[in-house]
Amino acid sequence: MQDIAILIPAAGASRRMRGKDKLLEHVDGQPLLRRQVDRARAAGAHVVVTLPRADHPRRAVLEGLAVQLVEVPDAEAGMSASLRRGIGFLPPGIKAAIILPADMPEIDTDDILRMINAFRAGPQPTLQQGAGADGTPGHPVLFPADCFPALLQLTGDEGARTVLRANRHRLRAVPLPGQRALTDLDTPEAWDAWRAENATREECA
Repeated sequence: MQDIAILIPAAGASRRMRGKDKLLEHVDGQPLLRRQVDRARAAGAHVVVTLPRADHPRRAVLEGLAVQLVEVPDAEAGMSASLRRGIGFLPPGIKAAIILPADMPEIDTDDILRMINAFRAGPQPTLQQGAGADGTPGHPVLFPADCFPALLQLTGDEGARTVLRANRHRLRAVPLPGQRALTDLDTPEAWDAWRAENATREECA
């Protein structure tokens, strides 16, 4: 499945964490970023991770993993910088790229495979967007290769919303279980609430 890429943007500054790095927070005994990369690699795709600079602590948690690391020197420009660099450094022959936010701990390998299978099943290249069980749009999002030129033109911190809007006629929702497609953790309060909820689930299991 090396003709599918999974791009994990990890060049942000975690400003809303007030001094902590959300991608180095531990989940299941390992830093969140490494955990997300492991889940992406298990899907059998080509995995790309963007980082703010070569000596950033996030690089150390990925040591030994067979992933493509891409430095984003203008990371302060926002999410668009990560997407431009990540897409721009994809190897030849990639048919689609999944943008997988690194701060969504409930996305697992089966979810990624569900999106890849939905893309391959279609007669024409379509965009696939992860959604809540109720259909609420979320993440990840799969972009066919013909969207790459538009992704390379992104600016600001809106991510790929403009590309989604321009392709809404061929955008397909992929419902994922529960709130997986909607749960992102980018503040200390969000982390505390998520951990408390998961502790409750384990007690009730």
